[in-house]
Amino acid sequence: MNVIKNFSPLLKDKELIDDLPIVIRVKKFDEASAKEFSDKMSKAQNTGQPVVPIIIDSYGGQVYSLMSMISDIRHSRISVATIVQGKAMSCGALLFSFGKEGMRYMDPDATLMIHDVSSMTIGKVEEVKADAEETERLNQKVYKMMAKNCGHHEDYFLDIIHEKGHADWFLEADECLKHNLANELHIPELKIEAQVKFKFE
Repeated sequence: MNVIKNFSPLLKDKELIDDLPIVIRVKKFDEASAKEFSDKMSKAQNTGQPVVPIIIDSYGGQVYSLMSMISDIRHSRISVATIVQGKAMSCGALLFSFGKEGMRYMDPDATLMIHDVSSMTIGKVEEVKADAEETERLNQKVYKMMAKNCGHHEDYFLDIIHEKGHADWFLEADECLKHNLANELHIPELKIEAQVKFKFE
């Protein structure tokens, strides 16, 4: 995504200029990336920018880290635009759906992939059972949220995944448009103008 900046010459602080606007890039879903995401979302609330662009190019990762990022988006006082460049798979696809309606952008050559939440538990039988129940709870939760984000009934994506035999579901950009996952098939350009005005009476 191109960011075009036009700042008043009165703004001399390079650090301030470099920090504007806050653009978040998501490649991983783990505790470290979730913390970085939260820090940047918090900082964006105080910059005066009207929207936070979140650029996703990810194979996915940990669902609990995804839930942390979702919480940050839901509590944001300013709009969030999600932009897929390259790929948004698993957690990346889910995060993509949390862009504001009308502000979910996707490169025409990008790929989305949706599949069931997976569990990697190894242990005693009861531990595996408990983890399987939690995995199913999360699977139901995130895909119902995704369906709501896209204006569908809550089981919309769960039903499709089931029909596909719970295999990985790869979507081209135009398919994402049909399912209302993506709103626009292009990468937006972000233009920033900042002026300094003084009034002394």
